[in-house]
Parts: sequence; C-alpha cells; structure tokens
Amino acid sequence: MTRVAALLGKELADLRLNPALFMPAALTGFVSLLLPFFVAIIVPALAGERLSDSSDFQIAVEFYRDQPGLRDLTAEGAIQAWIFQQFLVLLVLTPVAASMSIAAYSVIGEKQARTLEPLLATPLTTFELLGAKVLGALVPAVSLTAACFALYLAGVSVFAEPGVYRALLTPSSLAVVFVLGPLAALVALQLAVCVSARVNDVRSAQQIGALVVLPIAGLLVMQLTGSFRLTVPVIALLTAALGILNAILMMVGIALFDRESILTRWK
Repeated sequence: MTRVAALLGKELADLRLNPALFMPAALTGFVSLLLPFFVAIIVPALAGERLSDSSDFQIAVEFYRDQPGLRDLTAEGAIQAWIFQQFLVLLVLTPVAASMSIAAYSVIGEKQARTLEPLLATPLTTFELLGAKVLGALVPAVSLTAACFALYLAGVSVFAEPGVYRALLTPSSLAVVFVLGPLAALVALQLAVCVSARVNDVRSAQQIGALVVLPIAGLLVMQLTGSFRLTVPVIALLTAALGILNAILMMVGIALFDRESILTRWK
C-alpha cells in the first residue's frame, strides 16, 4: 500500500501539471448541468407556459404524490423534480469523460515521455502499478462529479420550485451519482488502460472507453420514455454487475500489460 500511495501521489501531481486533460470532462459536466435547467426552467419561461399545463407530465405528478417527503410539492414542482431526477443519469457522463482522458494519458503519455521505464524497473507489481494509475484517474473524476452534483443541487434549490431539491437527495438519486457513476467511470478507465497497454495513440484508448457512453445514453432515453426506472433494487443489481465487470477488466488489464513487451516494442 505504501508503494501504491507513493505512485498515486505522483499521478495526482502529474495531473496538476496538465489541467487541459480535464477540459472534455468540464464540457461534459457543463452540458449535463445546463440541459435539465433548459428543459425544466428556461423553455417554460420563454414560452410563457407552465409544465403543469401539459397533460404529458401527469404521470410525474402522480408519482411524486406517492413519495414520502415529496407529497407537498405543487404540480409544477413535481414535474420539475421528475425532470431533474431523470437527468441525473447525465452526470454519470462527467466521471466517464474525465476517467477516459486521464487514464489514456496516464499510460500512453508516459510511454511517449519515456517516464514509464523507471516504474517498470521497480519492485512494483503489475497490479500495484495499474491499481495506482486507475485510482489516479478515478479520484479526480469522482471529485469532479461531487462538484458538479453540488452545483446541480444548488441550482435546483435556487431556480426550481420550493422543495424540488429533496428529490435529488433520495437514496436512488444519490446512488446514481455516487455509486453507478464511479463504477461506470471505472469500467471506462480500465478499458482505456487495457487498450493503452497495446497502443501508442491516446485517441485509440479514448475511443474504446467511449463505448461506456452508449448504455448510459440508452438508460436516459428509457427513463424519459417511462419504459425503465432506476429503483433501488435495479441500482443494486447494476452495481453488482459493474463490480463483477470491473474485476474482470482488472484481470484482463494485468494480462495485457506485458512489461517486457512494452519495454522492447516502444517506438
């Protein structure tokens, strides 16, 4: 653990010298934060109509009348709560974008800078090396997610109907952001690390990690159409599946990370 902690400190120090790595994640977070406010607040204000005037959102009103702690919401507040809660899935894209950028640079950037050779010559095991690099990408990604969620919660508290913010503090909402988000980011960054062990192109590693974005986008669409709901049991099932997938990817990454091959095949 001492060796992993030392390498983790080095990874975080390197990231501070490369703030541009966070630009894709920052843009993703900005869009993820802006879109629900555009739908729930800006468009109704520009149109001069309230969301509750439309019968299309009646299901949301009925749903929140059955939720403890949210029954006192107005019809408009219930619809806003539904929109803001459904779009929480978009915040999962923020750590995914951050982890892909950081993880790809962490291995390929060091290959290109010729700074990975000293690490491969140390007593660090492959598990310790990859574990530190994975944590070095995951910690900033989760921190960025927490910051985005805090801004999201503050924005809802200020601009939405009174009490709407409580819909973002339910167990299912918090689990989406702080459980599914980090686990999805972990899958993306481990895919990026696996590819980084075999290629010298950062874009190749980032593109394979982008495959994680597709199921997240599909999940958002299914939620908005009402064909799927992220309940606590469903989240628990997804958590278990992502945990197993991450364990498998770690084993695959260790198998692909051939130290001698990387040393001899660098160009």
